Amino acid sequence: MGLGVRVAPTTAARATSLLRAVQYTHPPSCPCHSSPTYQDQSQHGLKHVRRSFATPIDTARRKEYAFEMAASSIRFGPGCTKEVGMDFKNMGAKKVCVVTDVNVAKLDAMKQVVHALSQEGVDFTVYERTMVEPKDSSIREAVEFSKAQLPDAFLAVGGGSVIDTAKLMNLYTNFPENDFLDFVNAPLGRGLPITKPLSPLIAVPTTAGTGSETTGTAIFDLVSKKAKTGIAHRALKPTLGICDPLNTRTMPSAVHASSGLDVLCHSLESWTAIPYTERIPRPTNPINRPAYQGANPISDIFSLQALKSTIKYLPRAVKDPDDTEAQSEMLLAATLAGVGFGNAGVHLCHGMSYPISGQNKGYKHPGYVTASPIIPHGVSVAVTAPSVFRFTGASNPDRHLAAAEAFGVDISRAKKSNAGEVLGEAIAEFLVKLGDQPRGLKALGFERKDVEGLVEGTVPQKRVLMLAPGLSEELEEEREQLGGLFEGAMEY
Repeated sequence: MGLGVRVAPTTAARATSLLRAVQYTHPPSCPCHSSPTYQDQSQHGLKHVRRSFATPIDTARRKEYAFEMAASSIRFGPGCTKEVGMDFKNMGAKKVCVVTDVNVAKLDAMKQVVHALSQEGVDFTVYERTMVEPKDSSIREAVEFSKAQLPDAFLAVGGGSVIDTAKLMNLYTNFPENDFLDFVNAPLGRGLPITKPLSPLIAVPTTAGTGSETTGTAIFDLVSKKAKTGIAHRALKPTLGICDPLNTRTMPSAVHASSGLDVLCHSLESWTAIPYTERIPRPTNPINRPAYQGANPISDIFSLQALKSTIKYLPRAVKDPDDTEAQSEMLLAATLAGVGFGNAGVHLCHGMSYPISGQNKGYKHPGYVTASPIIPHGVSVAVTAPSVFRFTGASNPDRHLAAAEAFGVDISRAKKSNAGEVLGEAIAEFLVKLGDQPRGLKALGFERKDVEGLVEGTVPQKRVLMLAPGLSEELEEEREQLGGLFEGAMEY
């Protein structure tokens, strides 16, 4: 034997015998390597043979056996916005559609972008009518603009609403003949896969929350259904996310808080989502493997670090608008969480948040300058978090206790049977200390009579509910569980 290693004759004989048994036995005696019959054409004609494959086949439930990691390229650093003109010139863009909103259009980030594009001689047009918390009508209007302009690249400058709008402008400009609902997540839409690459999209976030600069997800209100939904596919993810901490320094305190709460829940939900190996059904073709796949070893790293950073830096960023370190760390946390949840997915907090926002009874969050009532996304997500994680705790006590420890809880004597309660209490305490947050659905104007409508608005959110640990697969039991969660979220 090579390398000076000697094998006892009896050991070598046993190994040889086992190899021969596996090679010549049909089917192989090792159950993990058995496989179905398939047809093989040889010089002797068509015949049925058996071949061994490494993948065990779960014929009962067809559970997933693989996960994919996809995220945008990220450039992080103060002042890197000025490079965006060179980026588009380097990629040979002829006409760029710059997407922003009326508020960001006045900020330094937009001035930097315009100067960078002009300096490099890149032709561009600007769309600044993006709606905060976009509706399907505002998305359609934006798409009509981009279809008329026919750009070959897109640039989003703003928060998650702007970046998500730009993603959908890019999608429907490249699929001009498709119906709007074709790509919208099922069952509210048809959930068709995106079958070709889209135009380059560079995202320049001006808030530290959504992580949309890293993900293939775009969210909006589908008004006719009174629920938020969206489109999720890897093809939507930006080509490049330019994360410049200088661009988040104009955020008001209320926006810092709401955006940061989105990061908090992105982290918590992706960390506690069902393992990817438990998701069903496994796709029959990899093009149908969803962007939200369940917790996996790589997303775990990003999600847990984002959680720890958010707990440490969000209170500082909210309290002191001049704390540039905290602001920079929160932008980085948002990006880390984006990579985590963009591949693992989110679950109940986000699924329940969509009808909360869509069925707003007139609440307008302090610190937001909008003409119409608004429940910011981060607020609608976080308001149910104490109730949600009390419920999910039993599914994976160790993960819930690890999350509680990130909040500073001493878990050395905590019982696994109490993991959900421990984490739920830690989240509630964090929200209270953060300040100016509605302490439950009652503070948003909801009453117990509204629970049924909120449940009905949550049920269609299958792409996230399928990742929720402990949630029943039986519809009536699922409705009952969701009702209990909304009841538990009325106040904390």
